[in-house]
Amino acid sequence: MAERKHARHVLLVGSSGGHLAQLYALQPWWTDRARTWVTFPTPDAHSLLAEENVVYAHYPTTRNIPNLVRNFFLAFGVLRRTRPDAVITTGAGVALPFFVLARLRRIPTVYIEVYDRLETRTLTARLCRPFTSRMLVQFSQQLSLYKGATLVGPLL
Repeated sequence: MAERKHARHVLLVGSSGGHLAQLYALQPWWTDRARTWVTFPTPDAHSLLAEENVVYAHYPTTRNIPNLVRNFFLAFGVLRRTRPDAVITTGAGVALPFFVLARLRRIPTVYIEVYDRLETRTLTARLCRPFTSRMLVQFSQQLSLYKGATLVGPLL
């Protein structure tokens, strides 16, 4: 299936906190698109996404195999139900199940590396990279970390 030029429905997946803030900074891009958010049920997410369509993922995700499995089941249901044209993330751990299953369903995936990692790759980026259609970075120093990445500039 060929990638669509303009996604009609996007799935925005990111941990709460800074990852969510960076996805939210893309508002000029996503504001006119149908969208579903996947994040954690934290106070900042509830506040920021109060008027949005949100699915809350299981956390913590770091080294938590039961929640990884739960999030795979969640991702399966969300992808089947929302049928997004693209899945976009800034990380962290919650992104992996969505990227794996999106890739299996031939849904384009976009990984935006976080702005605070200039010299080393994040664990989530390393894990998601094989399932990523487009890798975007925010600073030129990050280009050497990810072959074929595109520099988009800082989101925040």
